[in-house]
Parts: sequence; structure tokens; C-alpha cells
Amino acid sequence: MAGHSKWAQIKRQKAVVDARRGVVFTRLAREITVAARQGADPAGNFQLRTAVEKARAAGVPNANIERAIAKGAGQGSGQGDSFEVVRYEGYGPGGVAVLVEALTDNRNRTAADVRLAFSKNGGNLGESGCVAYLFDQLGVVWLEGLEPLAEDPLLELLLELDVHSYRLDDRQGEIWCPIPSLEGLHRQLLAAGWPVQEAELRWRPQTLVDLGDPDSLQQLERLLDSLDGLDDVRSVNCNLAG
Repeated sequence: MAGHSKWAQIKRQKAVVDARRGVVFTRLAREITVAARQGADPAGNFQLRTAVEKARAAGVPNANIERAIAKGAGQGSGQGDSFEVVRYEGYGPGGVAVLVEALTDNRNRTAADVRLAFSKNGGNLGESGCVAYLFDQLGVVWLEGLEPLAEDPLLELLLELDVHSYRLDDRQGEIWCPIPSLEGLHRQLLAAGWPVQEAELRWRPQTLVDLGDPDSLQQLERLLDSLDGLDDVRSVNCNLAG
């Protein structure tokens, strides 16, 4: 989940799912719970629908998904309002900007965990706003499994849609759009038969930092992995080039 490159991002996400399945299940269930506050029917709640799709793709059991929806809708345990989205910002080794989003029911616990991850791995947790201006929040649709000759017809379709930018490479694609256009873009790509893997909101860096020192790069990777491994963290973003 760290870094700007989706190709590295996909590998990281899959590794996390394989190695830390329980943590991923908890994280995805929280996303469903928060999304379900706006309505328990995925057909009429795009955020919930995409959260459920992501959970199913990761292998989360249907029973877990149903419990998370009920929780968010105020049923069952009545804890649907306990989680909130919190953002943390700081710098990693080499001055790389790091932006972390978390879903937490205890700000003090999460802040302490994030601060420790930064301090133990050569980073510095900063104040709110210290790096957020270096990122834009956009909608993104990931495609995976594109046919080798699919690029031209896909590009023709994208010219007709509200797209910010895109990248197609090695049978994969990332298509960025303004936030209000995400649901429509997702729907139109699915209707046209393109292999949509995931759709979500992401923080995209405006400029990238080239970290040439191998030791700093290794330390940064440890920081990103440490942050990504925290139960409360939903996404880790940085402006590392490559």
C-alpha cells in the first residue's frame, strides 16, 4: 500500500493478504462498517459496494462482511459509530513525504503506534498539514488482466470519460479521476467489460523524490512496512519515485 507505483502496490497488498490475513480481514471489516453508516444496501451505497468487493476479493467470509455491515448500520453490538478516519503526516529517510490514513476507535493508541513506527525507522512524525499539500486525493480504478491488444480500444473509451490521468502497462492499468467521477467511471468500465479489480480514493503525490542511497531506501521500506502492519492503518502513501 505504500509508494506511488501501483505495480509495487499490488505486490505489497498481495503479500500482506498472504502473510497477515487476519489483520487484513480486520482492516477491511472496519472499512465496511464505516461505509455502512451511509446505508446498509450496497446497491445504493457506492462506498459500501466497493468496500464489500475489496473484502470478497481478499477472501473475507460472507459472515464477517454481514456482521460489519450490521455494525455500521447500528445493528448488533451498536458500535457502528466507534471508528473515525484519522490522518498522520511525516517524513521518512531521505526526506520522503509519508501520509498515513487510519480507521481507529482510540486516537491515543493509534497516534502512539504511528509515532513509534516513525521513530524506530529513521522517520519523523510531523504536524497536521506538513506533507498533505504534496498530495492530491483522487479516485482511482485499478485494472488487472488486460488483453495484450486491449490498449487502443480502452484509450478510445477513456477519451470519452472524465479521467484525470492513466497508466497502462504489463496487462495492468491505473486510471485516475476526480473524486465525484469515481462511481461513474467504475460503472462505465464494468459495463464495457473491462477487468476492474478495485476502485477507491487514494492520495497521489504531486512530485516524486528519487532516493538514491540504498541504505536510506532500505530504511524507508522498513518504515512503510511497519506502518502498513499496524492494525488501525488503512493506507500508507509516500512520494518515493520508482
